[in-house]
Amino acid sequence: MAKQAGDKDVRKLQYTGGATYTLSLPKSWVQSHGLESRDGVQIDWRPSGALRLTPFDIVDDIKKISFSTTNIPEGALLDHLMGAYLSGTDRIIIRHKSEESRMVKRVIRTFQRSTRGFEIEDESEHSITLITLLNAGELPMRSSLNQMYMQLNSLVRDTLEVLSGEDIELIEDYEEREREIDSLRFLIERQAGIALDSYKVAERLNLGRRQAVEYANLARSLERMADHTHQMARLTIEDAGNTSLSTESVPLNQIPVWQEAIRALMINIRTKDAEEIEKARDSLKEAQNVLKEHERSLWSGRKDAPKLLFEDHISESVRRLCAYARDFGETLLNMLAHDLMVTERRDE
Repeated sequence: MAKQAGDKDVRKLQYTGGATYTLSLPKSWVQSHGLESRDGVQIDWRPSGALRLTPFDIVDDIKKISFSTTNIPEGALLDHLMGAYLSGTDRIIIRHKSEESRMVKRVIRTFQRSTRGFEIEDESEHSITLITLLNAGELPMRSSLNQMYMQLNSLVRDTLEVLSGEDIELIEDYEEREREIDSLRFLIERQAGIALDSYKVAERLNLGRRQAVEYANLARSLERMADHTHQMARLTIEDAGNTSLSTESVPLNQIPVWQEAIRALMINIRTKDAEEIEKARDSLKEAQNVLKEHERSLWSGRKDAPKLLFEDHISESVRRLCAYARDFGETLLNMLAHDLMVTERRDE
């Protein structure tokens, strides 16, 4: 008989009243949820054919993690905080020595800039407690993806304009924009992890658990594109206008190809048109080939080495943008294939 989580047993159906099949529930399961006779139990018929039983008036648990700086390697507190965040914890307790207070607060500020929703709930001489104010099911994951895309596209557009002669001040906040994209990616990965643990969160997000994982994959592709956009902006600022590149020539003339393709792919998160997805991926592949050939030809010219290096790095970043956008499209095709899958009962 099943007595705890993970146990299995087989129970036989009983035919009662001439019209109803009944099945007894494990007593230990009923007691662990504080249920009594006549309490409600919600029954969900899952697409897989399985039935899911849930107490109707279930109370959400609060998950917490405690750290002590004495048990964490020096310099690793931020990594532990990020791990706690991604794991889906609601409360983080950090215990520290009084002389470490300033260092811990500095790390917490960095953590808060990199994430969404965590604030200090309580603070004493030897401990600080952080609590999340953002419910994982409140912000739709598609909305966060759209925000990531808009930040990414605006930084690419502004960098292209600076390379075309606009004032360099247009992209001086490139690091802040990348942090914003990173924090959204972390939020999506946190939501995906929580959705895997809690079907109620998945329902509030209006996503299947597999779909939540694929959204995390989409966010990771956008974040990698943001890394190369960050590099383009940094190189552009460091170059300070010394190298002139034409928007009509490679590599800059391939940026609009990427912009059009990623826009089409973002739309297809909702519309899921396989033909449009493949068309976008084909255009990105062609752009990659053009850029690769351009990089091979660069060193056969007579440009100064610094200018060659600058153009080569810009071309590589644009090529990487195209590559990760193709990965984005591949994830969309995976999602589409899953939606089209039909489950049939295996013959005995």
